[in-house]
Order: sequence, then structure tokens, then C-alpha cells
Amino acid sequence: MLKPLLLPLALGLLLAAAAPAAAQTAAPTTPPAALPAAEAGAGKGHVVGAVPVAEYYEGGQEALYAFINKELKYPLMAKRNRIQGRCIVSFTLNPDGTMSGVKLVKQVGGGTGDEALRVAHLLKFKKPAYPILTSLPIDFKLGATGANTAE
Repeated sequence: MLKPLLLPLALGLLLAAAAPAAAQTAAPTTPPAALPAAEAGAGKGHVVGAVPVAEYYEGGQEALYAFINKELKYPLMAKRNRIQGRCIVSFTLNPDGTMSGVKLVKQVGGGTGDEALRVAHLLKFKKPAYPILTSLPIDFKLGATGANTAE
């Protein structure tokens, strides 16, 4: 007596479980707009796109990522294991220009998170008019020779 009910129920559960997987694999309908080479950085070692907190750094985003690239030391464990990726550091930029609540939101392992936090603590910002909760992406990317390259 339960057999006639089990087949539609099982089929319904199977279709419900497959629907989210199909939605995740759907391709976007419009491709992202291409950035001009100057804005994309053309391999100059900074993140593509605007970082809102960069306007409070002396010299803007170019200077911000130039400083990060100069100070960043690729962690030995990450270099040995060829670990690459983006770490995201979150913090509050206070009205006096100091940072508070600095924390790691995302890391890729191999010591990259600790290094991203170390470099973030070295940054000096101009004074905003009000506290700003923001995040700063720091990319770790090994060069062709395994050099210390960070975007």
C-alpha cells in the first residue's frame, strides 16, 4: 500500500536535490566588461577594480598596492607548496586615521594570512570624516621564477 506513494516521493526528492546544483552551474548571461589595460594594471602588481579605502591612502590605489608589494614577503611554506590566491583583511578606518578591528576574513594557507595581516598593520591612512568598515584584498601570486610577487 505504501509502494505507490514511495515512487513519486522519491522522484520529488531527487528533483529537489538536483535543482540547486543545476542553478549553480548555470553560466552568466552577460560577460563581464573588459577593463582597459591601464586600469587592469597589466601585471603591475595590484588588484583589478577600485578599493574604496584607497582614497584615504596618500597617493591612492597605485601607491597603496606599490607599498604592499614592496613590504610583502611571500611566506616560505606557501612558496614551497606553490600556494597562490587572495587573502582579505577587514578593518575599521577610524576618524583619526588609525585602524581597529583588523582581522583576516579569507586566507589561502601556508602563512599567507599572517603575512597579509602583518602588511595591513603597516599601512598609514589619511583621516576620514567618519569610521569606515572596509576590506582590503591582498593577492599572493608566484612569478614564473617563483619570485616574491603579490598583486
